[in-house]
Amino acid sequence: MSVLRPRMTHLFEQLGLDASEPAISLFIATHQLPAHTKMTEAEYWTESQRQFLAEKIKSDGEWAIVVDQLNESLHEESTHR
Repeated sequence: MSVLRPRMTHLFEQLGLDASEPAISLFIATHQLPAHTKMTEAEYWTESQRQFLAEKIKSDGEWAIVVDQLNESLHEESTHR
């Protein structure tokens, strides 16, 4: 049995968001967070999305890597100032 490693597209699918590459890029570009705001505290998540992200971060498994990548991407503008 082969196990697929989670990717950003899989994460967006799990969050119920458009998982196409252009949609992911647009989401990241239009949902940038200030440096002091935790990703899981962003206003745009639903409660179930917030819980999913928090669980995956705490799991420290392969999903945590992808969630961390999203977190870094959502804070990209605030870290380059």
